[in-house]
Amino acid sequence: MNGLARIFRRGNASAEIAAAPAVMAARRRGFRFQFVPMVPGAIILLLLFTAIFANLLAPFSPVGTTLADSMTPPSWVEGGTTKYLLGTDLFGRDQISRLIFGARVSLSVSLTVIILGIGLGTTIGMISGFFAGKLDSFFMRVVDMNLSFPAILIAIVMAVVFGPSFRNVILIIVFVQWARVARIMRGESLALRTQDFVTLARVAGASNRRIIMRHILPNVFPTMLVLATLEVGSVILFEASLSFLGVGIPPPQPSWGVMVADGRGQIATGWWISLFPGACIFFTCLSMNSVGDWLRDRLDPRLRTL
Repeated sequence: MNGLARIFRRGNASAEIAAAPAVMAARRRGFRFQFVPMVPGAIILLLLFTAIFANLLAPFSPVGTTLADSMTPPSWVEGGTTKYLLGTDLFGRDQISRLIFGARVSLSVSLTVIILGIGLGTTIGMISGFFAGKLDSFFMRVVDMNLSFPAILIAIVMAVVFGPSFRNVILIIVFVQWARVARIMRGESLALRTQDFVTLARVAGASNRRIIMRHILPNVFPTMLVLATLEVGSVILFEASLSFLGVGIPPPQPSWGVMVADGRGQIATGWWISLFPGACIFFTCLSMNSVGDWLRDRLDPRLRTL
């Protein structure tokens, strides 16, 4: 009996050793899922808080000029002052105040574009994939035409034709964005329309509208949520690119892209004018992409069971 017990204990030890890598991998995955989004999530929450309470947080007016304080460097640089912690631009406008209100503008554009663009692309994609046939061919040819032109070229032409404004920037980015979303959602709907639960719903007499709303939409929602998170960064970059080229948010309204453009002629003497808004764009896009990747890992059942 003692010999059998020793063999049994030895077998259990061997099994534990063999299972150790899988256990450690599972613990690492749990650690990653639990802790990685904390820093990007904190950055996103800070940006949202800053955008909402910009009027209370900004020490100065974002458009008010003080030519006597023009090109004041940050406070830790020689010639700087604690009055302007991040310095001023060519017109003496406080950089911190413009960054705070720029967060409001950039995030407002992003959220509006995401709601309109993701909503339009998801609707067209679901309808196209669910009904297929001629309707699918028509929508996909429209998508192909939209995707065949360089997005920045379309945006610049539309901005020149309709003029730069907050509303026009949103409409331009929605026009450029919806086609990519529609193509992805069309693929999801094509895969779902052949599933057994959709077939059973047809047999039960459910209408097409009910099937789309009760069966297709809930199943594509995780993909839509991940796309929305990932697209926030690209929308901010796109809006910043348009503003940098002078066809986006019109000055003196603060925008991170406008601020980067304001400092391109003073890089040698006023590096801080472009550096700080560029850093805001970088960290915002990186945080959004990190949260989007985390959501994809959490919501995708195939990755969740690995």
